[in-house]
Amino acid sequence: MGRFREALAGPGLAAIAEIKRRSPSAGDLRPDADPAAIAAAYERAGAAAVSVLVDERFGGSWDDLRAARAAATLPLLAKGFFSSEDDLRTAREAGADAALLLLRDLDDAMCARLLGAASALGLDALVEAHDAAELERALALEAPVVGVNARDLSTFAIDRAAQLELVARARRRAPGRVLVAESGIETRAQGAEAELAGADAMLVGSALMRAPDPAGRLAELLARPLVKVCGLTREEDVAVAAEAGADLLGFVLVPASPRAAAEVLPVPEGTLSVAVWVGEAGESAADLDQVHERAPGKVRGRDAVLLRQGEPVATHLDLPWEEDDPAHWERAATVEGRVVLAGGLGPDNVREAIARVRPWAVDASSRLEVAPGVKDHARVRAYVEAARR
Repeated sequence: MGRFREALAGPGLAAIAEIKRRSPSAGDLRPDADPAAIAAAYERAGAAAVSVLVDERFGGSWDDLRAARAAATLPLLAKGFFSSEDDLRTAREAGADAALLLLRDLDDAMCARLLGAASALGLDALVEAHDAAELERALALEAPVVGVNARDLSTFAIDRAAQLELVARARRRAPGRVLVAESGIETRAQGAEAELAGADAMLVGSALMRAPDPAGRLAELLARPLVKVCGLTREEDVAVAAEAGADLLGFVLVPASPRAAAEVLPVPEGTLSVAVWVGEAGESAADLDQVHERAPGKVRGRDAVLLRQGEPVATHLDLPWEEDDPAHWERAATVEGRVVLAGGLGPDNVREAIARVRPWAVDASSRLEVAPGVKDHARVRAYVEAARR
């Protein structure tokens, strides 16, 4: 396993942070970009690897890759329109650890030859697909690292829903492959959505290069825990929670609950909606389902599972209904996998909870209210700010 693949294959969602001065779809992004300074900053911010555009259509050159190599120690991906072994040899000599192979531009025989040549040179290859047919080709070629691009390179249109479906399909079909979600990710929730679909890594370019501080923006996208505000029943509360920076917005679809919502309300682009159920999930417009166990004589049981399209993706740990458990955080800290921590969280204690449990997400509801299902906007803002600090 090469350095690039190994860097992406670890636990959690890794990031390939991109350096490009311009984009054919968006025009100039950062014409004066300094590849050395940005690569070094990306490394400090937690990138697993750096992608460097070496094609002049993106304002790039091989010198940009050389500059990044001189400034950073993490794996580098050479990104261009490569079609020959000479291209791969140039990438290796310039300091790349991996090279992009676009199935749109390569037939299977050529791609197989280039995969073999890359391996002989000590390079990993990111084999990129953007539709179902190309994904099938990538899997048939047994490409160890497969990228699924949400952007159609012919029309530049973004289709994240199609991308997520392809990522999920690839994860089911080839559990050992390293999968990369490319393009269209601009928020933490969108990155998490790719992660829950099965992506090992996200490749982010334009969202970083547009930002005043690309490395700071990268750190923000990678930061955990995610923040959930639950028990929402009003559009104005949804808007305030999203504006404050909540990633997940929860709607309790349990009529017996004092926070029952009539339906899952629309949520802003860049956030995810969560439908909360007891016993089993029903039909809704939510992105995710949170299903609590049943408990005799209570509205719901203590714990729940977070589902994406019926598949478990995280464990939701809460306090007993209207009870307390002094060992709740200690118990939660021992649970493996993604943990969504709930139970009495608010602006005053969420930082301590995060420090002691290190959850994937935190979830608050009742302590953010002026009445059941009616949020106190100041408390919502304070909780989200504390959780994201």
